[in-house]
Amino acid sequence: MSTPRTVDVTACIDQRPISGCQWLVMLLCFLIVLVDGFDTAMAGYIAPALVDDLGVPRTALGPVLSAALFGLAAGSLLAGPLADRFGRKPVIVGSVLLFGLWSLAAAAAGSVASLAALRLLTGLGLGAAMSNALTLMSECSPQRRRSVMVNAVFCGFPVGAALSGLLAAWMMPRYGWRGVMLTGGAVPLLLALALALWLPESARHMASRGVGAERIRRTLARLTGSRFDDAAAFVSGEPGLHGGRSAAAMILSAPYRFGSAMLWITYFMGLLIFYVLTAWMPLLMKDVGFTAAKAAALTALFPLGGGVGSLLAGWLMDRTRLHRVVAVAYAATGVLIFAAGRGGSVEQLSALIFLAGAAMNGAQTSMGSLAAAYYPTACRATGVAWMLGFGRLGGILGALGGSTLLGWQLGFGGTFSLLAVPAMIAAAALLIKEASDARRQLTALGIDVARTGA
Repeated sequence: MSTPRTVDVTACIDQRPISGCQWLVMLLCFLIVLVDGFDTAMAGYIAPALVDDLGVPRTALGPVLSAALFGLAAGSLLAGPLADRFGRKPVIVGSVLLFGLWSLAAAAAGSVASLAALRLLTGLGLGAAMSNALTLMSECSPQRRRSVMVNAVFCGFPVGAALSGLLAAWMMPRYGWRGVMLTGGAVPLLLALALALWLPESARHMASRGVGAERIRRTLARLTGSRFDDAAAFVSGEPGLHGGRSAAAMILSAPYRFGSAMLWITYFMGLLIFYVLTAWMPLLMKDVGFTAAKAAALTALFPLGGGVGSLLAGWLMDRTRLHRVVAVAYAATGVLIFAAGRGGSVEQLSALIFLAGAAMNGAQTSMGSLAAAYYPTACRATGVAWMLGFGRLGGILGALGGSTLLGWQLGFGGTFSLLAVPAMIAAAALLIKEASDARRQLTALGIDVARTGA
């Protein structure tokens, strides 16, 4: 009797050229993140119309504008463990379907309370979809191109946010805010159908869960363009869950606990900076003499450089040490924000804000790649999703706590100088994690770290 040939799924994906199916996965995941960005930003664009149509003061819209952020955090925390147990594809398709349906329902809302509740439910789907799209893209990409492909998917978020603004500007005079929300619900439903038809499951996840060889064989053949004999057995080549332990327990276990905390701190600090600046920078600039139009234009420069920063960071991560690239990007963000707070000509300020945005977005979008590389397949979806979920709390703090920061009356320069601090904390957390990972690896090899001075 011959022994069945064993195929390491991870090695197989890493060794093959990038296939048409892998480009399709990247496109579909990009569209998932794009509709996520579209829906997340939509509430801000339709806010003036909500005030007029519902007859409420601007201050009453706080729950509507923040509800989706709470839903995003909760959705990420819930969806990761589900995807590690049941698979990436069913959770992604279900999430996109749900946030499309809830967005359609929100278009019929007649009060601030009902709209806020529906936006919260929409956010649950949004958070679940984005985190698992990043996880699936990571597991379908070869290691040599993984960071740049995951970062390219993440670029869908600012593209979707920009499209949301353009569409709202065109649609609201014709169809009102409800027309914008109907569009924001219909597009995800069409996307869910496309995902159900064309999105593959993660072969690495199926191998780690011991799914039947025939199903893995079909998926892997489609993903890599290669054929595998009927006798092949498939393995993931990574640590699995043991003793009935859950994916959540694995990321909180001793080998991963400290690294998980450092990833959460880093992502929290990044979103804190991002939401304070995007939400409150126009007011800060208006206070120092800029017109409302000029303040809005300067603020728009901050996310504008995101695509360039994300792709450059991903390209560098695929060629050198991941932690160092992202840590340098966060540190550069802190330096550039501090420099912008020192003032200067409009041209200098514009350049500094654009560069700070490129560095900030490059660092923040790279965190998905970094987390996906840190966790094994058995708990990767939970690890990535929980980092995004806990990080969203920083976004909530930035969006809601910016008024408190302005109340301290630090002025333009003082506020920008203060925001350089969380950027440096994020950079330090990643460098500490890198050193801890290296120490743990040496210890696992039986090397006395204290004696070697590592």
